[in-house]
Amino acid sequence: MSEAVVILKKGEGRTIKAGGAWIYDNEIDKIDGKFDNGDVVEIHDFDGYFMGRGFINTNSKITVRLLSRKKDAVIDEAFMEQRVRDAWNYRKEVIDTSSCRVIFGEADFLPGLVVDKFSDVLVVESLAMGIDKWKLTILDALKKVLAEDGIQIRGVYERSDAKVRLKEGMEPSKGFIGEPFDTKVEIVENGVHYMVDVEDGQKTGFFLDQKNNRASIHKLCKGKKVLDCFTHTGSFALNAGIAGAESVLGVDASQLAVDQATENAALNHLEDKVKFECADVFELLPALEAKGEKYDVVILDPPAFTKSRNSIKQAVKGYREINLRGMKLVKNGGYLCTCSCSHFMDPELFAKTIREAAIGAHKRLRQVEFRTQGPDHPILWAADTSSYYLKFYVFQVVEEK
Repeated sequence: MSEAVVILKKGEGRTIKAGGAWIYDNEIDKIDGKFDNGDVVEIHDFDGYFMGRGFINTNSKITVRLLSRKKDAVIDEAFMEQRVRDAWNYRKEVIDTSSCRVIFGEADFLPGLVVDKFSDVLVVESLAMGIDKWKLTILDALKKVLAEDGIQIRGVYERSDAKVRLKEGMEPSKGFIGEPFDTKVEIVENGVHYMVDVEDGQKTGFFLDQKNNRASIHKLCKGKKVLDCFTHTGSFALNAGIAGAESVLGVDASQLAVDQATENAALNHLEDKVKFECADVFELLPALEAKGEKYDVVILDPPAFTKSRNSIKQAVKGYREINLRGMKLVKNGGYLCTCSCSHFMDPELFAKTIREAAIGAHKRLRQVEFRTQGPDHPILWAADTSSYYLKFYVFQVVEEK
C-alpha cells in the first residue's frame, strides 16, 4: 500500500460523495507522496477529510477507483478474500449458482473486475490496473471459497481482451491462467443446455445477465409461433422451444452465432421446431412484414447500439426502427419482449423510444412487466449508475380500439 494521498479540489468529488466509486483526473488538486500506478492510495477532500482508499492510475481519466471508505481498512489478502466471500454468499441467496456472474466489479466493491462461473470453469475479465495486480490473489481466494461449498474449479480462462485496457496503460490479455483445459463448456440454464465457448465467444462467452428474463418468457410461448431477433447463440429461442413453442425462428447477422445456436438446438433435441437464419434483422423485419408474416411472440435482444453518449441519437433511431418493425409483426393480442443492454440508453429514453415506435406502428402497448439484469449483476444505487444497464420489457400488443 502506497503512502500517497490524493487531495481533491474544493467542490469536486461529487460522484464519490454521492456513493460512486470513481474519481476523475480533473477532480484532483494534487497528489502528495510517492506511488506507482496500480497502488492503493488515500483520498482526502480539499480540507483534509478522509474519504477512502482506492487504486490509483494516472494513465486513466478515472484516476482513482474506490476500494473502501473505512479509515481503518487494510488492503491485503484477507481484505480481498472477504470481498470474494461476500460476493459468493450473496449469490447463493439470490440466484442459481450453477452458472452465474460471481464478481461484478464496482457493484461487488472490486472495481474493474468481472468473474463469470460456467459450471466448473471461471472466466475473468480484468479492466483496471489496480485490480489487475490483485487478480491472481482474488482468483485463489475465490477457488478457496467455492471449494468450501464442494465446488472444484477445473480451469480459469482470462478474457481481458477489451480495448478499454489500453486506456489504463495495459495491453489486452487473453489465455489460460494455470493449466489448459477444454474451453467448450456445457452449462444448463432454465432447463436449456448450451455449449459455451469461453475462448472465442462474445465477452466472457455467454450472456448470463438475461437468465431470469429468459425464464420469464416460458409462460408466453407454449404452443406459439415465436420470432427471436439478434438471437446470438439461441438463448431466447431455445427457452421458447423448451417451453413448448410450436415453432421458433432465431435470427442473427453472425454465421458463427447461428452455427452455435443450431448446435445448441440439437443439444436440446429441439432442431425440428427451433430454426435459425443468418440475416440482418433491420433488413429481415420489413421483408417478413411484406410477406404478411405474423408471430405470437416477437423478441428483440439487440447488442448495445451505443457505447458512448456521443452516439445516442443514432442508437435511438435503431431502437425505434426495430421496435416499430417488431410490433408490426406481432399478432393482435400477441407479445413483444424488447430490451436494451446499453448503459447510455437510460430507462426513460428507452421507454420514450418504445412509445414513439408504438405510435409509428399504430399499436397500443399493454405493459406486462418490466425487468432488469439478473441479481448476480447487482445494481448498486449510487450517483454513478454504471452497474445499471439492462432494461427488459414485456408488452401485449393490441390494435387500436
